[in-house]
Amino acid sequence: MPQHTNNEAENLWLARALWDLGAVRFGDFTLGRSTVHSPVYINPRRIISRPSVLRRAVKVMTSEIATDAGRLNPHFQQFQRVSGVPIGGLLLATVFSLTNRVPMLYAHAASPARGDNQPIEGSYEPDERVLLIDDLITSGGSVEETAHILRNEGLDVRNAIVLIDRGEGAAARLRRIGIGLTSILTLETMLNYYLSTGRIDEHLYRKCSEYMEAKRTETES
Repeated sequence: MPQHTNNEAENLWLARALWDLGAVRFGDFTLGRSTVHSPVYINPRRIISRPSVLRRAVKVMTSEIATDAGRLNPHFQQFQRVSGVPIGGLLLATVFSLTNRVPMLYAHAASPARGDNQPIEGSYEPDERVLLIDDLITSGGSVEETAHILRNEGLDVRNAIVLIDRGEGAAARLRRIGIGLTSILTLETMLNYYLSTGRIDEHLYRKCSEYMEAKRTETES
C-alpha cells in the first residue's frame, strides 16, 4: 500500500486551491501515453501562479519527510540530493531545494545526436541517495524512468514523494522496483471533499471512483 500522510484532512486546503485555480476538470481526457479515457484531469502545475500555494505545498512536503524520517521511512533521513520528475516535479523540486538548501539534480534522456552525453545535470558523488519529487502520479512510469536514469549513474533511489496520487496502482509498480511512495493527498480524498461540499454530484463522483477502481485493478493484476 502507498504511504499517505496522516494529515490528509488537514491538506484539503490543497484540494480547494486546485479547484479555485481551475486545475481540476471533468470530461473525457487521455492521460500521458495512455489511450484510456479518464473522466477527471488534475493539473497541479497551476499552483505556480499562486506563490503562497506553492510555498505551502513545499512546506507540507518538507514536514511530511521530517515526520517519516523518524517514523516509517528511515530512508528519508539520509538523502543528499533531490530530483524533480519532469515537468511538474521540477518546479516543486526547485522550490524544495531552495527552501531546504538541498542540492538538486535534473535527470533527462541523453541525446548524443545533439552532443549531449550527460543524462544528469548537476554535481554528485556515486552512491548518494536521491529523493524523487513529483506533483502528481498516475501510473508511475515517469517516476520509474527518472529513477532508472539516476540509478544507471550510480545513485541510490529509494523514495518518491508527490503532492497527489491518482490511486491507479503507481505505488505497487514502484514498490516492485524498490521505491516507496508517499503522497500528500489522494484523488479519492479530493473527490470525497468535492462531493461533500457540493462541487460535484453523486453521478460524477461514482463515475470517477469506478474509473479509478478499474485502473487500480488492472495495474495490480
